[in-house]
Amino acid sequence: MRALVVGLLAFVLVTQAAAAAMKAPSDVPSKVKTAHQTLTLDQQLERKLAALRKYRGTIHFFRTHRSLFSASAQRKDARSNLAYAERRASQLSKTVLTLRAKLRARDTRKLASLPPKKAICTVFEDHCQEAIAVAWCESHLSTTAQNGQYLGLFQMGSYERRLFGHGSTAHEQAVAAHRYFVRSGRDWSPWSCRWAAA
Repeated sequence: MRALVVGLLAFVLVTQAAAAAMKAPSDVPSKVKTAHQTLTLDQQLERKLAALRKYRGTIHFFRTHRSLFSASAQRKDARSNLAYAERRASQLSKTVLTLRAKLRARDTRKLASLPPKKAICTVFEDHCQEAIAVAWCESHLSTTAQNGQYLGLFQMGSYERRLFGHGSTAHEQAVAAHRYFVRSGRDWSPWSCRWAAA
């Protein structure tokens, strides 16, 4: 009997939460709407993920309390609330995917616009100053520098570009050079302009 009462109380709480969530958009104050429009992509994603977790929690509750679907008094509300939670979870999952794609595109644009020194330090981190010195010696920090088959900031040859990649931006070229650097045992010996510690 006690378990039934606890189950019913939980059902009431979930039903009230779902009912509050089902409020029409017109019920939302205009100030809240305006605030939502000024959220960053990161904030929007955080909110959508929080909402998605709540709806998934509701779905999990109903799926683990199947007895609610057999009690005639609660059957209709339980089915209705579960269907709503499943619908919203599906919608939110799609929104989350869209927001993540937008964030990836935004981050790619940011990285593509980095100037050479910043791009090199973003990629090489602790080896930043060494990498800048090598790139300065190799290309004077020019992404378009060319010497025969050798191209870009780190003057990588055609074979190395096939192995480690390349690109037109400072970030892409730094990523390729970092792959080469790591494969070489974090050693600058593959470059004619080698780093020498003071």
